Amino acid sequence: MKVLHSTILGSGQPLLILHGYFGMSDNWKSLGVQFAINFEVHLIDQRNHGRSFHSDEFDYELMVEDLYFYIEQNHLKNVILLGHSMGGKVTMQFAVTYPELVSKLIVADISPKYYKPHHEYILAGLNSINFTLHTTRKKVEEALRIYIEEEEILQFLLKNVYWKSKGKLAFRFNLESLTENNVEVGEALPSFTHFDGKTLFLSGENSNYITKEDIPLISAHFINSHVVTVKNAGHWLHAENPIQFYNEVVSFLA
Repeated sequence: MKVLHSTILGSGQPLLILHGYFGMSDNWKSLGVQFAINFEVHLIDQRNHGRSFHSDEFDYELMVEDLYFYIEQNHLKNVILLGHSMGGKVTMQFAVTYPELVSKLIVADISPKYYKPHHEYILAGLNSINFTLHTTRKKVEEALRIYIEEEEILQFLLKNVYWKSKGKLAFRFNLESLTENNVEVGEALPSFTHFDGKTLFLSGENSNYITKEDIPLISAHFINSHVVTVKNAGHWLHAENPIQFYNEVVSFLA
C-alpha cells in the first residue's frame, strides 16, 4: 500500500486537511500555517492528486482506506479531520467508518447527499490539452478558456500545471483516472451510517452545495453537528473568506 504525500506543519493534536476534486494540499498552505500555531497540521494530497500516487481505481472507499493507512503509518491518534468538497465526503465516510480515530470533524461546503455529475465541461477542457502542442502555461490557459469561463476555476486548475521535465508541461492530477471515475465524486454517504462526535459544517453563503433541505440529512448522519454560513463566499469558501473560515474552525476546536 502506498502512503499519501503530505506536508506536516507545527505540533500538537493532529489536524488532517483534505482538499477537493482537482485540488491539492498546496491550496491549503496559508491556512495550514495559521492552524499550525495550535496543531500538528497534515496537508494531504489524495490519490490521483498533487504529489500522491496515481491509480486507475478511484472511489470513496479507497480514499478512506488511503487515509486510514496514512494515520497508521504516522502513528496518529485522536485526529481532527477537515475536508473540503470531495475531501469533505472522504472525511465524512472516514468518521462513520472509524469513529474511534476521530476527535472532531469539520466539513467544508458539501453535504452527505448524492450530487449529479457536473464537472463535464471542466473535464472536456482539461482533456483538450495536448502538452506536445500546448508547450507554455499561456497556451494551456488560452485553450482552457474556450471551455471554462469562471476565472477562479480556471486559475485553480492552472495551479496543477507543472514542468514534468525540461520543456515538457503536465498536470499533477491523474486526468485519465479522474475522467474515467468522474461519477464516483458525487456518491452519497452510505445510508444509516452515523458519527456521534462533534461536527461542524461550513457552508458558503453564495454556494448551493449545502441547502436548507440538506439539514435533516446532515443531522441524521451527524447527530452532534451544526451548520455555519461563511459570508461573501461561494464553494471555495476557505479561499474567498479565509478570515471567517479560520475563526469558525478555531472557535469550534477551542
